[in-house]
Formats: sequence, structure tokens, C-alpha cells
Amino acid sequence: MDLAALAREYLFLELSMGMHDEAHVDAYFGPEDIRRQANEARLPLDEIGSRAGRIEDALRDYPSADNAMEQLRISGLLGRLAALRTRIALAMGKSLPFDQETESLFGAVAPDFDDSHFDEILGRIDQLLGGEGPLPERVVEFQSQFIIPPDRLSVVFDAALAECRRRTVDHIALPADESFSVEYVTDKPWSGYNWYQGDAHSLIQVNTDLPIYISRAVDLGCHEGYPGHHTFNALLEKNLVQDRGWLEFSIYPLFSPQSLIAEGSGNYGIELAFPDDERVNFEREVLFPLAGLDPTDADRYYQLLDLLSELDYADNEAARDYLNGKIDRTAAIEWLVQYKLSSPERAEQRTRFFDAYRSYVINYNFGKDIVKQHVERDGADPNERWQRFERLISSPMTAADLD
Repeated sequence: MDLAALAREYLFLELSMGMHDEAHVDAYFGPEDIRRQANEARLPLDEIGSRAGRIEDALRDYPSADNAMEQLRISGLLGRLAALRTRIALAMGKSLPFDQETESLFGAVAPDFDDSHFDEILGRIDQLLGGEGPLPERVVEFQSQFIIPPDRLSVVFDAALAECRRRTVDHIALPADESFSVEYVTDKPWSGYNWYQGDAHSLIQVNTDLPIYISRAVDLGCHEGYPGHHTFNALLEKNLVQDRGWLEFSIYPLFSPQSLIAEGSGNYGIELAFPDDERVNFEREVLFPLAGLDPTDADRYYQLLDLLSELDYADNEAARDYLNGKIDRTAAIEWLVQYKLSSPERAEQRTRFFDAYRSYVINYNFGKDIVKQHVERDGADPNERWQRFERLISSPMTAADLD
């Protein structure tokens, strides 16, 4: 079979896996006849796995590609198929160590940090805040003055998304008809989600279960929208599916090497769009007034946010020990409260994320670090960073392809 036929068979198998795992297919905007065939066939897991193996064999025997993009296409498909077979194995009861799981699914292994790494950061946060009592409680109390009132969420998020989009389109040409809509939801294990619909349209959902801090408006606006997931998916659809006819990119299998780039670029896109003090100035001058918040202590708030970002890998440590069976849910919550400085409610929500998405957590922090290193290598200036970022999110590149 040629690559087009192999891609159609691949889509059929990913959609078939979606019949067994509702979280598996994050987005699909490919041919409806393939979705219909998968719905009708209802392949068992073992047959999906064996057919995926046959596609891998065909790709390994495929004539060498004569250009770099074709080579990336083939290696990317092989990575996706390996991830698919890993998800099948997990669904059939196989247990993998956390690091082996992330390597098989996402093509990467995140660094492992011990308690002392986080203790040093906690010491600096303690010094910044001062006061008495447990540090996690002092952090939550201090941040409480920066919660967006529920009746102002919409206007604040609309302003943040508009600014994220304005800054992105200054550097990246988006499809002319791209658009998004926003919904506010509850009872989810995540704080925000982009459901890409195809035809350059996204549904962005914001979870309001827990209080939302003012800084989350730009975080979610960039990560879920511009230049994050919405931009990422729209460019892949335009450049790979429509222009090149590479049908395998009309599906986004959540547990695949694509996610390390998607989540990493989504998180790195925040500082790409708002470099240096530009984010602080925008939030203080525009979002604080819209939210009706007092900016008097904003400087210390942003110092705290910078330090809290250094604790991001605490998520991985909690998930690694929890999924490896070294700690139970209660201990995972306690770890996140102590070392991520989360409220107990946020820590509990995070363990529900571990249950639903397992080792996916590495894509946010380690993915960001990998993307940042690639985009900023050799001291790239701001324009070159945007150009590299656009090339990355318009191509089949995975972690193995980044320098």
C-alpha cells in the first residue's frame, strides 16, 4: 500500500480504539466513511493491535523518503502506532512503569527530582510571603485576593483571548475563517480544554469548579487558544491535511507523541506571546480593572507565580509515585499540598487527572522545556522564535526531531 492507503488504515485503527476508550480520540475531522466503518466493525483490542503492527512493518519496509518532510511523516506515523499499541496493552491490563509508559506513548522521559529540589524552592517562597502557619495555607490565603469574581469571568477571559489572538496574528497567518467559542463547565478533572472541531474552529471549555486566579486568563487564553491548541490544530489541518493530503493528521490521538508538542507549545506559547514584563503589564492595566481586583500587591503576586512555576515538576513526581503504586491517593494529595502548594481541593482534582490521563502530565512541563530549548536555541531573537515556533506546530515533528 502507498502512504495514503496506510494513513486511511491508521485512521480506521485509531477510531476503532476510540470505541474502547472515550478519551483516546481528542479530535477527528477526517473522512466520515472511515469513522462509519470503525463504528460498524467494532474491532476487538487484539485485532487493532495486530493490524497496527502490520502497518508498522509496511512503514519500515517503505522506500526511503526523498525529502525531510516525508521522512518526518513516516517516523511520526511509526511513533503514533507504537503509542497506539501501548494504549492497547494498558487497556488489556498490562502495567508499565511510569517512565517506560511516557517513553512509549510520548517519546520522552521526564527528569526525576527528589524532595530537596523542591525544598529549596519552598524556602524562597516562605521568605517571600513571610508570616506564620503552614506554607501551603499561606500561599492559598495570599492568592485568594487575586480570584476573578464569577460574574466577571466571561469579560476577563474574552479580553485575555482577544489579546492572545492579537499578538499571535502579528506573527502567524491563521486560516481566514478560523474561530472559537467558549463554554464554562463544571465537574471536570482539568481546568481548561480545547475541543478542536475541524475547519479551523475550536470549542474552548473553562472549568469553574474551583476559584480561578487572574493569571489563569492569559494562561488559558494562550494555551487553549493562541498560539496554543487552537492555532496548533488549525495549522496542522491547513498545512498537512488540506495542502499535503496527509490524512493521518485529521485525527488527534491524545496518547501519542503529538501531545508532547501540543502541550509543550501551548505552555511555551504563553511566554512567547507575552515576553518579559508584557504579561504583567497587560494583566495589571487591563485584566485587573475588568475583574475589579486591587493591584496593590500585584508585584509580590507575580514574584510568587514565578517561584510556583519552578514547582511544576512536582506534578510529575506525584503522578510517577501514584501510578507506580508507591503511594495512594491520600499520599499523592498530601505531596501536592506540600510540594506543589496546592489547596487540598486542587490537589484532589489533580489526582483525578492522574486517574483519567495517567502519565500525560509530563507533556505540560517537560514538553514546554523541550519546545523552549528548540525555539530559543542559539539565542534566537523574537522574530526567529516565532518563525521556529510556527514551523514546529505546522509539521509532523516530535520530541525525537527537536534539537
